[in-house]
Amino acid sequence: MSDGMISRKTVLKAAAALGAAPLLIGGGVALARDQAGAGRTPGLTPECHDGDDPTIEQTEGPYFKPDSPLRSSMAGDGPGTRLTVSGYVFGRACWPIPGVLLDFWQADDGGTYDNSGYTFRGHQFSDANGAFRLDTIVPGLYPGRTRHIHVKLQAPGRPILTTQLYFPGEPRNSTDTIYDARLLMNVRQNGPGREGTFDFVLDVPQTPGPTPTPTATPTPTATPTGGPTTPPSGSWAAGRSYNAGDRVTYSGVSYVCLQAHTALVGWEPPNVPALWRRV
Repeated sequence: MSDGMISRKTVLKAAAALGAAPLLIGGGVALARDQAGAGRTPGLTPECHDGDDPTIEQTEGPYFKPDSPLRSSMAGDGPGTRLTVSGYVFGRACWPIPGVLLDFWQADDGGTYDNSGYTFRGHQFSDANGAFRLDTIVPGLYPGRTRHIHVKLQAPGRPILTTQLYFPGEPRNSTDTIYDARLLMNVRQNGPGREGTFDFVLDVPQTPGPTPTPTATPTPTATPTGGPTTPPSGSWAAGRSYNAGDRVTYSGVSYVCLQAHTALVGWEPPNVPALWRRV
């Protein structure tokens, strides 16, 4: 790595200096940031260094639903062992990416997906430091699969990545034909609950600069889910909050909103099919 390139460890040291809380080390695949300063070589992927391969894609499966609520906590949706999943979203040069849409869905404690409502379904956005946090439960098992969590990610103006996250030490990992060890979370016990960490690397070109200071992009905020936005229609505009079902026009074309979000430059309707559908 040349002197002009920025490693993920450097980025995370800078994030720590800005007050970002360090994440905890667990079993399974080690993250590079978990081992920074520990005198150990980073382990298996997912780790980020300049030119590293992005997080791998996996099947969507039969249970994805659009229009999930904007929320970072699904822990109150039903019984089960509490689980927190946290981490960062990076681009190809190990810079954190703010404003990434992360849409999670999973089975409940009994291994069942809610196909009529939105239990254990929700989306959020990475913050100004590229970080995310999901409060949920450990998903249950159902025939043919090991324990897993689904997620779709989309950086502003970029294609959607659909993938899954897995748990270390699961007996069914060895028999699940979809399972991939590159998608293992670090997971550790924390009292009665569990904590998992995972960093995503998206196929987003980046040019590192002289310092690892994150880009000052505003963090999207939650929008109400019970009523229309103001205005509910009209021309698309950055900075406005939209709910699912809102209609806008952009360059003379009509679109309907698929997921509640706050519009940002780069998220114009034709660029973000996860948020807008042409009508």
